[in-house]
Amino acid sequence: MSAAPPSSARPAADDKLDAAVLKVAGVVVLGAIMSILDITVVSVALPTFQSTFDATYATVAWTMTGYTLALATVIPLTGWAADRFGTKRLYLLALVLFVLGSVLCSTAWSIESLITFRVIQGLGGGMLMPLGMTIMTRAAGPERVGRVMAVLGVPMLLGPIAGPILGGWLIESVSWHWIFLINVPIGIAAFLTAARVLPKDAPTPSESFDFVGMLLMSPGLALLLFGVSSVPGEGTVLATKVLVPAAIGAVLIALFVVHAFRPEHPLIELRLFKNRQLTVAVITMFMFAVAFFGAMLLIPSYFLQVRGESTFSAGILMAPQGIGAMFTMPLAGKLTDKIGPGRIVLSGLVLIVVGMAVLTQVGADTSYWLLLSALFVMGMGMGATMMPNMTAALQTLSDQMIARGSTLMNIVQQIASSVGAAVMSVVLTNQILGSPLGGKLMESMQSGQPPQLTQAQIPQAVAQIADGFSGTFTVAWVLVILTFIPAFFLPRHPSAKAVDPTVAAVH
Repeated sequence: MSAAPPSSARPAADDKLDAAVLKVAGVVVLGAIMSILDITVVSVALPTFQSTFDATYATVAWTMTGYTLALATVIPLTGWAADRFGTKRLYLLALVLFVLGSVLCSTAWSIESLITFRVIQGLGGGMLMPLGMTIMTRAAGPERVGRVMAVLGVPMLLGPIAGPILGGWLIESVSWHWIFLINVPIGIAAFLTAARVLPKDAPTPSESFDFVGMLLMSPGLALLLFGVSSVPGEGTVLATKVLVPAAIGAVLIALFVVHAFRPEHPLIELRLFKNRQLTVAVITMFMFAVAFFGAMLLIPSYFLQVRGESTFSAGILMAPQGIGAMFTMPLAGKLTDKIGPGRIVLSGLVLIVVGMAVLTQVGADTSYWLLLSALFVMGMGMGATMMPNMTAALQTLSDQMIARGSTLMNIVQQIASSVGAAVMSVVLTNQILGSPLGGKLMESMQSGQPPQLTQAQIPQAVAQIADGFSGTFTVAWVLVILTFIPAFFLPRHPSAKAVDPTVAAVH
């Protein structure tokens, strides 16, 4: 536990982010940018890995899947480890693991070695975001959580936008090794700054470790996400590769839920769900992440497959979304602290619904100005939705419960994002393959073979693929509308100061 002054010791009127908090925020943002950027940068490099290591797409995709599963395995441990060893020590360890994994990835001699090193990277990366949320929330106190969450939202926006641009440039201009080596200077800077800026730890060594919970939750979460992430490749949820691991993972997680109420200090504190505000925020986060992140993954694919843009250009075309979020996120953070997250999140969802409505009508020749305007509006909506909702979950928790609360929210977001990606990919694939010409063109794109179509049929095929995207965006649009239901119950007033953890867990 960091030695930040308790919230009760802070003056009520001191609601600005002082220099000490901003320094802590800078450290956390450095680590978060490095972790999130790496996910999108590697996604651009998959074709390069195929040719370099003479491997199939299904095999090189494990460089992404292995990283995600490592994240899923280590995130549940983060809350306990933060309390047991201290957030500063654990954050420094996470940075070392991530940078070490990055260096090892750059030395990979085979696809198998690259996958192994990506797992090491993921073990460090999985701890950075929940630890960062814990460190910043403790430093700022509950009355300023909205503002620090707005700061932490910056890397979440920059990653999906800058990743494809940076990855494409590094691969074309230097080599694929540099998509990993770029993390080294950033990681060293983050480590040295964290060692100097973060307050000393005051861990609680007496807290016992929930071994049974770890044996149930970590492999359960990893197996569930593996099954879900296999859906797009298999094309159906009924495939053995999907059902078997997902079912085993779900059973292990269910057993963990039963077990979690027995020990005094479970691996994940499910008693937090007795906190009504956190529960509503978790449900809102899950529904929002399934709809929004699932849809966002498809937009670059639309630019690539329908409009024929390069990866580099597709990345640039996504920039309006980030610009829109940068307009609203600082304001949303400030207003969340003053009037509560409820009104802010509902306003953000309205903007997303308006922007995504344009995508439900997308075609093969939709105006770029209209598309980019829609992305800008959706970005404004995201800036007013995601981090205020995260604030709602954490601002009523005491310092002792923040690590557990941030761990819980990160697990929910990880599951929801994976579910959203799988659902939207399957809907899109089924829509396109169900069309006579679009299905043939899509299959030729995936196989790298010339399409078995006449020149006159290709425009019709592209139009059918565009229709598949519009239909899939419609599904996401409906899910965003349904997110209004839990969001309506978020608090519409400023948060009271955090209270004792036993009180926070039962109110």
